[in-house]
Amino acid sequence: MPSSSSDIAEVRERCRRLVRRRAALAAGVSAVPIPGVDIVSDIKLFTQLIDEVNTAFGLTAEQVEKLQPKYRMIAYEASVSVGGMLVGKLITRDLVFKLLAKSGKKLVPKQASKIVPLAGQVASAAIGFFAFRQIGYLHVDACVKVAEELLAAKKI
Repeated sequence: MPSSSSDIAEVRERCRRLVRRRAALAAGVSAVPIPGVDIVSDIKLFTQLIDEVNTAFGLTAEQVEKLQPKYRMIAYEASVSVGGMLVGKLITRDLVFKLLAKSGKKLVPKQASKIVPLAGQVASAAIGFFAFRQIGYLHVDACVKVAEELLAAKKI
């Protein structure tokens, strides 16, 4: 778990780079003209990403359970207050699928664009990249807020 504000900032930037790399990989798979392959890939990549970001911030389910009860409660309360539904929780495919379904408005055009050759593949890749990156950034920001709340509580 990051132990200072500068540690949190460093972990945040490292995780944002990871999000961009995974988003680029997801975009590459989105360009494949086979419907459905990209959704399976997105779920797998996003599940791995969430686990890695949670681990980097010390916020996996196991890490949070090892905190003192006072800090564990702060972590859960902070997670709920920032809307970080994936912070400090065991990540399952069902949970990731529900999250991706919430951003389904972006996924429908992505799937529909596969019908149009080349231009559709490029559009699908671009939509996939931006949707994946945005969801990833939101999760990183939620983890930052939880880590900052824990850090502030430890200073008191």
